[in-house]
Amino acid sequence: MPSPLPERSQHPAAPDGQRTAQADESARKLLAAIEEAMATPTSHRDDSPLPAVGSAPPVPQPGHPPMSQQQTDIGRTALYCGVATVPPGLVAALLMLASGQADPTVIGMVVAAPAALAVPILAVAKLLRGAKPDPEVHHHYNGHVDQRTVHTSTRGVWAKTDNREV
Repeated sequence: MPSPLPERSQHPAAPDGQRTAQADESARKLLAAIEEAMATPTSHRDDSPLPAVGSAPPVPQPGHPPMSQQQTDIGRTALYCGVATVPPGLVAALLMLASGQADPTVIGMVVAAPAALAVPILAVAKLLRGAKPDPEVHHHYNGHVDQRTVHTSTRGVWAKTDNREV
């Protein structure tokens, strides 16, 4: 244990020789305390190699669970799209506050307007997409065509298919 630092002499009227001896003794004690503090190790480094595979089972790590690159990209896109909606919303809020029209009815109309417009647009788009005529398909066979009629019967919990020529 390091020795405590010496206190100042409480006798200012001590002769010069005694003051010098006390200063030398104080300096020696201070140097001894510093050397003792420097000799005490304050850290330890273990340079032994780590095992490649341990015997402990894998443990779920904190944070986001591992995802594929596609899932990561979709999540990132969703976050960016969500962040992109903040500035227009803030602008709309500031405009309503500045114009004095920030009452519940106006806010409800502003919030419901995108959904009210999106539903008919999506319905029309789906209708137009479904209104395309089916492509005309022509089958051209070359050679002998098998014209037998086959009767198929599948019955039972464990189905057995029985194909018979008629």
